[in-house]
Amino acid sequence: MIKVVGVRFRNVGKIYYFDPKDYEIKAGDHVIVETARGIEYGKVVLGNRSVTDDKVVHPLKEVLRVATKEDDEREIQNRAREREAFKICQAKIREHELDMKLIDAEYTFDNNKVLFYFTADGRIDFRQLVKDLAAVFKTRIELRQIGVRDETKILGGIGICGRCLCCHTYLSEFAPVSIKMAKEQNLSLNQTKISGVCGRLMCCLKNEQETYEDLNRKLPGLGDQVTMPDGMTGNVQSVNVLRQMVRVIYEANDEKEVKEFAVSDLKFKPRKKKIKISEKEMKELQDLEDRGGDSKLNEK
Repeated sequence: MIKVVGVRFRNVGKIYYFDPKDYEIKAGDHVIVETARGIEYGKVVLGNRSVTDDKVVHPLKEVLRVATKEDDEREIQNRAREREAFKICQAKIREHELDMKLIDAEYTFDNNKVLFYFTADGRIDFRQLVKDLAAVFKTRIELRQIGVRDETKILGGIGICGRCLCCHTYLSEFAPVSIKMAKEQNLSLNQTKISGVCGRLMCCLKNEQETYEDLNRKLPGLGDQVTMPDGMTGNVQSVNVLRQMVRVIYEANDEKEVKEFAVSDLKFKPRKKKIKISEKEMKELQDLEDRGGDSKLNEK
């Protein structure tokens, strides 16, 4: 077991482990640590604790110190400088007529580097832009191209549920989301209904996937033959996954009738249901799936 503290550098960023040394650090404290980017100011979200070796990336870097009042003031100054740097970079982008959208600017704590995050449809030749920015800020400049999900995570917004976006409030890392998840949950494959603000499939599809998989395993498939409590047989017309109810169509007195039953009252042969998506649906919706790599925001 290794003693660590969990530190986060952005509001909803990835949590990184550091060696607390002899400091007694609790959640909510701020610390100064060294990362691959340089000296950084971070917020402790996991106080002193012990974790197994497999959860730690070696070598484990140490906490340099618990943040002092001077460190807090410097961090506030850096946030103000970032707003000014953002405006300057935007002006330079317009000056060079580059087809890119600036999303955010970030200073490292020691001012050793300024990072600019942007989105663009393709590759951008920003070499001259970097030279101009370096001449203005007199420090190292780094431009990072990020995806639309990262853009939305930084900027935030309101989802169709009426609440603040998950990625901006609590979701520290993005999980792969597929069209099959929407199909498994019986959702209409309508782009406007299953895509989020970022234009990709909604992250909440992943949150509910395991529940739907478990509930669907207990249900018969559409068209399957089932035996009702009175011993008569019929075919499944529709199912209500959340209520675990099955609507059965059957023949009675030479007439077809429909009746709803709880799945526990029916007898049927369970089978593994395959999720079918037509080529047309796949072609229309494939752009909603996020096939990008790891988030550029989580590189420390």
